[in-house]
Amino acid sequence: MHRHTKLRRGFSLIELLIVIVILGGLVAVVAPGLMDSADQAKRDTVCLKMNDLQKRLDMFKLDNGVYPETEEGFEALLSNPDADKYPNYRAKPYLKKLPKDSWKTPFVYIKQGDGFELISFAADRKEGGEENAKDILFSVCNK
Repeated sequence: MHRHTKLRRGFSLIELLIVIVILGGLVAVVAPGLMDSADQAKRDTVCLKMNDLQKRLDMFKLDNGVYPETEEGFEALLSNPDADKYPNYRAKPYLKKLPKDSWKTPFVYIKQGDGFELISFAADRKEGGEENAKDILFSVCNK
């Protein structure tokens, strides 16, 4: 007697649904942690960019005796805004292009007395915000 055994090919609908539910559960557990890590990496990158900007602003001050005025902003690092005011401006600019944060938004520069503040408006690209949308201040990055 020959018994025909049916070879099983593929998965049943129930088996596929179980696998999809398990994968969905794993994604639900793992994805938020990955997103938080990505957001934190972007915030850390902003602080690194701000440290680089500080060095360039410090070079400007070393050559010219003062930081650029708020109104002159980062444009003062691209070209000399006033040859009479900054006679010791370098032949090459301090920056090649205007800096942007991790969200492709320009940094904000504010001169404060003998110092300055740099600001990134973060993920929401507007002033204020909470959590991942909270503004990033240079003075806070260095603490």
